[in-house]
Amino acid sequence: MLPSRFALHRPRAVEEALELLEKYGEAAAPFAGGTELLVAMKARVLRYDHIVDLKAIQPLRGVQRLPDAGVMIGALSTHRELSSDPILREALPTYGLLSRDVANARVRASGTIGGNLCFAEPHADPPAYLCIADAVMHLVGPAGRREIALSEFLTGEFSTDRAHDEILIGIRVPPSACTSRIAYESIGHLERPAVNVACRADSGDGGTRFRFVVGAACGRPTELPSLPDHLAIMSGEEQLMHIEEYAGAACDELDDVADDLFGSADYKRHLARVLVRRTLRKVLSMEARS
Repeated sequence: MLPSRFALHRPRAVEEALELLEKYGEAAAPFAGGTELLVAMKARVLRYDHIVDLKAIQPLRGVQRLPDAGVMIGALSTHRELSSDPILREALPTYGLLSRDVANARVRASGTIGGNLCFAEPHADPPAYLCIADAVMHLVGPAGRREIALSEFLTGEFSTDRAHDEILIGIRVPPSACTSRIAYESIGHLERPAVNVACRADSGDGGTRFRFVVGAACGRPTELPSLPDHLAIMSGEEQLMHIEEYAGAACDELDDVADDLFGSADYKRHLARVLVRRTLRKVLSMEARS
């Protein structure tokens, strides 16, 4: 099925794109890679009279190392570009591996990180990883520029905090995440994850603290409750056993998990338990970064 007829606009600057979105209001939608939007429009799930194609706005591409040692990822960067970007490979090496396996070759070549996050398809790879990395969304609109944590930006299934006349210009990853050990694992069907888990380990004087974010199982990435403080100072098999026990029990308590084409809610909770164990063992095998 073809989408309904629409007018295509191709601005070359952010300011021009914002003018178009403000002029046409909710009848317009920004367009990046189109791997999600066009599918929805062809299925007549979404309809817009005006499409604002952002691809010609070059400043929204690429990765920059920030003065504070964090990184800024341009919203129009494709998954394929991110999989081999030298700055990102140094700052977040495991994110490059994630980008290399997103969906299929066509999606990796044209799909963008900004489009992925703004469409908020729950069965996606980047959100869980970027939430555990404390990524911050940088948006610009008629009222100016604003920042919001990705964990707050994603409000639910196909739902975000982005206003219709705002444009995502970049995703900032703070320096703390660039010195952390982060592991990611997913189990999926039909080129999408049924469940994914990101695990982060931060070492300090008080021991090593672990965090887990479960994605795809619920409408938005869900961070598991903080682990007890005493687990940070433990080590070896005892630490591994207790962390798996606490985090696994938290997976069993996940709510907002629905039965769908990717499996039943109980099956997804089971997968989350399995991936918690895998990511924990993977992150423990990594060398501490500084």
